[in-house]
Amino acid sequence: MNKLIITCAISGAEVTKKEHPAIPYTIEETVEQAYLAYKAGASIIHLHVRKDDGTPTQSKIRYEKTMKAIRKKCPDVIIQPSTGGAVGMSRKTRLKPTELPIEMATLDCGTLNFGGDDIFVNTENDIKFFAKTMKEKNIFPELECFEKGHIDTVLRLYKKGFMFDPLHFSFVLGVNGGMTGEERDFHFMRESIPEHVTYSVAGIGRYEFSLAELSIKHGGHVRVGLEDNIYIEKGVRAKDNKELVEKVVEIAKRYHREIASPKEARQILGIKEFNHESIL
Repeated sequence: MNKLIITCAISGAEVTKKEHPAIPYTIEETVEQAYLAYKAGASIIHLHVRKDDGTPTQSKIRYEKTMKAIRKKCPDVIIQPSTGGAVGMSRKTRLKPTELPIEMATLDCGTLNFGGDDIFVNTENDIKFFAKTMKEKNIFPELECFEKGHIDTVLRLYKKGFMFDPLHFSFVLGVNGGMTGEERDFHFMRESIPEHVTYSVAGIGRYEFSLAELSIKHGGHVRVGLEDNIYIEKGVRAKDNKELVEKVVEIAKRYHREIASPKEARQILGIKEFNHESIL
């Protein structure tokens, strides 16, 4: 079984300091949370950036400054900017991070309701355009799927030549408007993808660690972080992103899954080896 790749989603675009004081807003706070997660075992940092007041932004300049600062403390970590951005952002705005020299980014593979009047829009043309942009720039896409229909969309576009090998899926389960994160949901998603591809699982809220354990047990990879869940156990708030990563490392030990370094994560996923000095 491959070593375990741990991704840490350190902030997201929605969670605020009111909900958890360790949510980073400033560049300095973001670097510190990324560093703590990296030292604990995360080989990928899933990155959203904020303005200093916490407002989510896809500013190219903000991403550039933040990634350069992270790279100084975590020289080999894989930095994975979000192209999801926040609800209501345009396609052009969401793709701003891809104008920078990066090696990996998220690619959302379908539309879903976020509750109330919020709709996270990812049309088929959006998906094609994002995939084309990443292909042209040699950016490795993580294919975020919130329900089984999103997997079907990816596989259909793959057959038509809009998606390319190697495919790497991220099952984001438990989001309001998407699939729940029960064990049956995990197996349904896992059994819906080709055998040769890789996948990671992000469980939202109470599903974070139950899904992490299932993915570890069945050979998949794991995403945790304050973007997805602020609790280390029921009713007990996690101290920071580090504590969430450390819990996954402990679960992995029970299943004899070693933790992948960033270099090993690149090899497992099939990401082209970059000169770290040439990427942000």
